[in-house]
Amino acid sequence: MPTTITCRYEGALRCGATHAPSGSALVTDAPVDNQGKGEAFSPTDLVATALATCVLTVMGIVAERHGIALEGAQVRVEKSMTSGGVRRIALLEAWIDLPAGLSSDQWQLLVRAGETCPVKVSLEGNVPMRFHWGTVA
Repeated sequence: MPTTITCRYEGALRCGATHAPSGSALVTDAPVDNQGKGEAFSPTDLVATALATCVLTVMGIVAERHGIALEGAQVRVEKSMTSGGVRRIALLEAWIDLPAGLSSDQWQLLVRAGETCPVKVSLEGNVPMRFHWGTVA
């Protein structure tokens, strides 16, 4: 069943979005380097955010299924835009910090889960992800 998200242009390069199933809302703003005020996530920032939260969510599903404590895990995504031609995301690079105390099997299970995140596998091109073991206290 599809999920409906409704977006509305508010003017001044700002948009509002509402997630129909939950009623949750967010605002986007064009970035300063693209004529905006940069006062909220840009649409391409949301792509980077979607990648990070998807990786954590998929790993969380697997962690809960296997009784692995994943609390405190973090993902940092750096987004680079093209500098010429059609404006687009040139690179999304992700660093994943996982809790200390994982066994090798648990580590490998979580890495495999993170690599199968639907956002990552839906994006064209290379989405490098670097997992860090034991970096979260």
